[in-house]
Amino acid sequence: MSAMIIKGSEIAKQIREELKHEVEELKKKYNLIPGLATILVGEDMASKVYVGAKEKACRELGIYSERIDLQYDTTEAELLALVEKLNKDEKIHGILVQLPLPRHINKTNVLYAIDPKKDVDGFHPVNIGKLVLGDPEFLPCTSLGILELLIRSGIETEGAEVVVVGRSNIVGKPIANMLFQKKKGANATVTVCHTGTKNITSHTRRADILIVAAGKPKAITAAMVKEGVVVIDVGVNRLGSGLVGDVDFDSVKEKARAITPVPGGVGPMTIAMLMYNTIKAAKMAAGIKEKIKE
Repeated sequence: MSAMIIKGSEIAKQIREELKHEVEELKKKYNLIPGLATILVGEDMASKVYVGAKEKACRELGIYSERIDLQYDTTEAELLALVEKLNKDEKIHGILVQLPLPRHINKTNVLYAIDPKKDVDGFHPVNIGKLVLGDPEFLPCTSLGILELLIRSGIETEGAEVVVVGRSNIVGKPIANMLFQKKKGANATVTVCHTGTKNITSHTRRADILIVAAGKPKAITAAMVKEGVVVIDVGVNRLGSGLVGDVDFDSVKEKARAITPVPGGVGPMTIAMLMYNTIKAAKMAAGIKEKIKE
């Protein structure tokens, strides 16, 4: 079997082009420029790369971008005061605090301080609660990116057996909740596996769609999947001189119907969905009806 390679980089490019036209329309018709503020605390190199990529995406789409770099020893109180200032700033529609934060800052306190209507990461408990209830405003970017990959690749989720490996608040829990909702692009039967799961292979081999966010390189092998499975690999791990996912791509692609590569799979979709959420936040703030289907 020759698997279809789901190229997130190409799908993300298509979405960003759509969003660019959306931003142009907002400027022309409503004199509205979506604004995103990113906050980076410390000198973590990976975080700098991520924030730089988000800035670049904003420039390409015509979104106003405000980057705030803070010293590692910034106090939690100082960071919370900055978040509150941005909450009140009318030209800022989305606030993103880049994780991880230094150990002396309580991540939960900071994320909870963001106005839910500016929570373009989709991590505030108000937005997570609305997701669980089936009435979301902002969906977590990586999980929303996975959903878009499935929809735009023509992968049917209705009635499918979906297995999610990983239960993080960033990917595992949100995507599981999104896929069992009674909605288009969802309505699946979802199983979540984690470190406490016994005989994980008995679950992964049942999957029509397997979503892996385990945080362990090549954790899923060909022996753990069935013929014709669709595999979404969320993992990014440095192994030797290159990057690999949580799935043993070379062996699993021989059995899969479709599979995402690493890099170039889920990663580019996360930033595209952050841009989507920022534009959505700007429209909500201005009372403009959402036009892009979710």
